Amino acid sequence: MTLSEDLEKKVASIISQFEKTKRIEIDKPRWDQSTYWGRVRHFWVKTNPLNILYTDKELDYAKDIVTRYRNGENIANLDEDELWKQKYIYDSAFHPDTGEKTFILGRMSAQAPMNMLITGFMLTFYKTLPAILFWQWFNQSFNAMVNYCNRSGTEELGNSQIMKTYAAATSGAIFTAVSLNQMAHRFPPVVGRLVPFTAIAAANAVNLPLSRQNEIKHGMKIMDANGVTLGYSSTTAKIGISQVVLSRILMAVPSMVTIPLFMNRLERSGFLKRYPRFPLPFQVAACGAILTFSTPFCCAIFPQISSISVSWLEPELQEKLKAMANPPTKVYYNKGL
Repeated sequence: MTLSEDLEKKVASIISQFEKTKRIEIDKPRWDQSTYWGRVRHFWVKTNPLNILYTDKELDYAKDIVTRYRNGENIANLDEDELWKQKYIYDSAFHPDTGEKTFILGRMSAQAPMNMLITGFMLTFYKTLPAILFWQWFNQSFNAMVNYCNRSGTEELGNSQIMKTYAAATSGAIFTAVSLNQMAHRFPPVVGRLVPFTAIAAANAVNLPLSRQNEIKHGMKIMDANGVTLGYSSTTAKIGISQVVLSRILMAVPSMVTIPLFMNRLERSGFLKRYPRFPLPFQVAACGAILTFSTPFCCAIFPQISSISVSWLEPELQEKLKAMANPPTKVYYNKGL
């Protein structure tokens, strides 16, 4: 073997060893978040309903793997795919700020199965006042619990603020549903079937801004391209929260609009008179199938870490950034979910 061949083998060995030991940035999404399909793949794994089936033992194992890897440990027989699998299992159950295990029904993986039941029952029992009151209350109670479980770990909401937000969202949803349901008698039956969706949209428009009012009042953190905090902006808070509201409303459209339209056709054809027990199981199952896909697809509409031109920020914040040694032309913010 010549000297050059021996040198080439050593270099190849060093490169191979480096490839095996190089660190993966597991605190960033696995797929490119600048593309829509990259975001869909990220949220598809993150919101997968099957994640709620993991046992406490499996969740604690995932936390152990992630913690050890973050601490710089090289874990034997852990390839890249297995590392990402454990990371997403960890993300599905543990709070990103506090590291605490969240209540199972408050996890993102519980969104599709829980909303499957809530939406299915809401679409089936939409005519009577007691049913409207109960399911709108139940839905907003579930939303309040999810918002609480996924709240920021750096800023605690006071009990009074939580109750005010919950009361406002619940009251708004019930008032909208009851009012529209009474007016729907003047219109074709399909209008009544769309009342639950309208109430949900109205509640989201009230619930999210109220639950995140501190960000609107005090500002949302803005960062440079390296994640360094540059300040806090109310403008980005309003934009980010508006994006989340729109995503959640669009998330409800496929199940709460298309299914009522389909059921209305079945009603007009006489099918529901022949099979009166058909609506509940069908609507619950259809909601489950649709929400499994609409949840990640709509979460991915806007990037989790979004950017905004500095010229859109508040004047005083613009002046602060322009005074920097290397003033940025755009900044980044986490819009939330």
